[in-house]
Amino acid sequence: MKALRIALVHDWLNQIGGAENVLETLVRMYPGVPIFTSMYAAALMPPHYRTWDIRTTFMQLLPGVFTHHQAYLPLYPLAFRRLNLRGYDLILSNKSGFCHGVSVPAGARHICYCLTPTRFLWQYDMYRAREALSPTLSLALRPVVAALRRWDYAAAQQVHHFIAISTEIQGRIRRFYGRESTIIFPPVDIGRFRPAGEPPGDYFLAGGRLIPYKRTDLAVRACSELGLKLLVYGDGRDRPALERVAGPSVTFLGRVSWDELARLYAGARAFIFPGLEDFGIAPVEAQAAGRPVIAYGGGGALDTVVPGVTGEFFAPATVEALKAVLERFDPAAYDPRACRANAERFAGERFERELSAYVCRVMAA
Repeated sequence: MKALRIALVHDWLNQIGGAENVLETLVRMYPGVPIFTSMYAAALMPPHYRTWDIRTTFMQLLPGVFTHHQAYLPLYPLAFRRLNLRGYDLILSNKSGFCHGVSVPAGARHICYCLTPTRFLWQYDMYRAREALSPTLSLALRPVVAALRRWDYAAAQQVHHFIAISTEIQGRIRRFYGRESTIIFPPVDIGRFRPAGEPPGDYFLAGGRLIPYKRTDLAVRACSELGLKLLVYGDGRDRPALERVAGPSVTFLGRVSWDELARLYAGARAFIFPGLEDFGIAPVEAQAAGRPVIAYGGGGALDTVVPGVTGEFFAPATVEALKAVLERFDPAAYDPRACRANAERFAGERFERELSAYVCRVMAA
């Protein structure tokens, strides 16, 4: 492995999210390797990124691309296809957009760590609702989406090996790309969360980015109608609408520090996770703090929550279904040690071990 020349490929570097958490772990695993990306907004990213060998495309020079990168979606395939990766033995792409479309030199292997097949293309109606696109813009984008979908499928056929972050994503890779994949769950920093060692408080917890597709409205409405105390952390464009439908038992905390979030997790009766997510880091964090999770029964939660042991599922995604679980929920029925043990399945060390072994098998073959 030390003799291999490795290149990391990432979609864009202008915001922090789950993709960047994975990238940081990859950089620790393979120190000093170059990171190829469409564009890099140094002022918007953590200072330690400036110590990395980051190489960008012509998109770095486009006006407004750092803050409005979605406006240039049709250009990403060209940008990644033009990257010069000659001389590298292993291309490891960290993909939720278009970066799997790089040209791989002869003799090299391309492993794609797939966070999701490109949502903008394959789940367009969901993306449109999530981004609140106007009907006119949505209609105008449909032929662009169709063309990019054809490109995206063809690019996926050139990837040698796919890794999926969850059972949900494995299914999408098979459905949209016709490809098989191996599941390696993404790394979660569980070290900052610990069980409190005492009975939970009198509140349920929900939150994160308060945007429509996260479905925090289900938690707010259900707890309001049942008169259950709910604390909601985080912020986002959905907050005013959530506050309008919230009853007196719901409190909005805004953004909180990591230390405060750890305290909130550890003291909650349960963490409510009502959205459909590709993976979902928050339920793992809550379990690392020893608390059960009440999750919508779909997406990544199916991999991270063990019903009857570390939490419960509700379905369909309705207020009534969630209320039915809340009404019979008993926090004393869940062992904090079992919750913590389940969370440890997703620790960063496990990710590094499994990915390293996978890469070694691929390159040895």
